Amino acid sequence: MNPALSFSVEALAQALDAALPQTQCTRCGYPDCHSYALAMAQGEAPINQCPPGGAEGIIRLAALCRQPVQALNPAHGLEKPRAVAIIDESWCIGCTLCIKACPVDCIVGASKRMHTVVEKDCTGCELCVPACPVDCITMQPVTGEATGWAAWSPEQAEQARQRYAFHQMRVEREKRENDERLAAKAAHKLSDLENQTLHTDPAVIERKRAVIEAALARARAQRAPTESEKGDS
Repeated sequence: MNPALSFSVEALAQALDAALPQTQCTRCGYPDCHSYALAMAQGEAPINQCPPGGAEGIIRLAALCRQPVQALNPAHGLEKPRAVAIIDESWCIGCTLCIKACPVDCIVGASKRMHTVVEKDCTGCELCVPACPVDCITMQPVTGEATGWAAWSPEQAEQARQRYAFHQMRVEREKRENDERLAAKAAHKLSDLENQTLHTDPAVIERKRAVIEAALARARAQRAPTESEKGDS
């Protein structure tokens, strides 16, 4: 971090995060706006990697970091009018891949049913476009000539932040519940083996016990702290 900064890293990261548009588009090279803000606060990323924020966004970030204003790095994209995703429902096959890709849960639908975008909640991140296997999603500009923060209000950014936080919580909950279901199923199978209700051959029992215990170990590791997860992978 720049030693001239009066902010702590955490406080500066929060301020930078608040100055970002919260589109969660990953164009900056980080998985979300908060990660990019933290990298800037730690002096690990420049301030000119956010196309949705545009030139106005860079001015805001430069003021917080007490750095000179820079031009947007074109390697991360160009500043342009905000667009929303539009699904051609006549081509949609209901694969749900776009639903999984959306960071703010603004695509609704079910498996093998056509999907649609709730346009008022779409941040224009474009992450659903490459996820679609039949190329039925296009981006439609909705702000005329306005770009960057001129096309995106602080209220919209805050709403997007909240929807992203809920999305993360939902995904984490679903993963945890799925892991718990698999662990319970594995534990049940192990109990069956120990009671020899399904098999009587000792070799078969031992081989299956090893497989199930390995699965249970993986499940426990997934619930362990991050370093354990890294070690398990």
